Amino acid sequence: MSIDLLQDKIRKLKNPSVIDFGVTPEHLPQHLLDEEGSVLKAYCRFCRELMAGMKHLVPAVRFSFATFALMSPEGMVELSNLLNEARGMGFYVILDGPAVLSPWDADRTASWCFREGSRYPCDGLAINPYIGSDAIKPFLPYCRDAGKDLYLIIRTANKSAAELQDLMTGTRLVHGAAADLVNRYGEPIVGKCGYSRVCAMVSASAPDSLRNLRAKYKRTFLLVDGLDYPSGNAKNCSYAFDRLGHGAAVCAGPSVTAAWLEQETDGIDYIEQAVQAAERMKKNITRYITVL
Repeated sequence: MSIDLLQDKIRKLKNPSVIDFGVTPEHLPQHLLDEEGSVLKAYCRFCRELMAGMKHLVPAVRFSFATFALMSPEGMVELSNLLNEARGMGFYVILDGPAVLSPWDADRTASWCFREGSRYPCDGLAINPYIGSDAIKPFLPYCRDAGKDLYLIIRTANKSAAELQDLMTGTRLVHGAAADLVNRYGEPIVGKCGYSRVCAMVSASAPDSLRNLRAKYKRTFLLVDGLDYPSGNAKNCSYAFDRLGHGAAVCAGPSVTAAWLEQETDGIDYIEQAVQAAERMKKNITRYITVL
């Protein structure tokens, strides 16, 4: 049900945006740090207040397992709370999972995050698939039987990504080989919306890659990451969508959540600035696509 849920929310709001809350302490307004007394408490309040401000505008939010795990010993409890609250507000929730470095990591992560009653409830989980099929297979029963979505990170937006991910391997690029894995395992698990529950996370800074992936993999849902990067832009992102404006979503982080910094304010109005930035993001994307 999940990929159908996301596509339905996008159609209802006419907005294919995902807001990433993976910020650093420098993105938090000073008054929150002063009032809350710790980075973790300030960060959680930051997330809650921004979600409340954007719940009627944005269909989906994204959190990072590592951000909370590294922040403090209490971070994982707060992550659990925020994931539950985000779903309660009506958001489709994506979680960047812990590092999957072995088949055993994949087994544990699939069980911890996707099983019924998980402490880390989410609709979709993002993982790195570059250990091969062993990273993917443990998640497939949950995608097939429990309506969960798996986002496989095949092409990242950082500047040095091309050093490895765009290398040729035979007749394919490395990230093209990863896309073939996504397609192989996703093809049998297609939702009512026509897109698979095994999805690809791709780069807003690689327009040729987006064109090729959209043309080749008709049923793969593409989560376009990196709109915050200087080389990422809305026109690039538009290549990920089909002719109906379906089959993709675009993720942005500090350009929305920390918009108060770009406006050079003191952060008192950070919610208003973030909402305005989210509205601009929607407007920029829908200059190039129409969500039908």
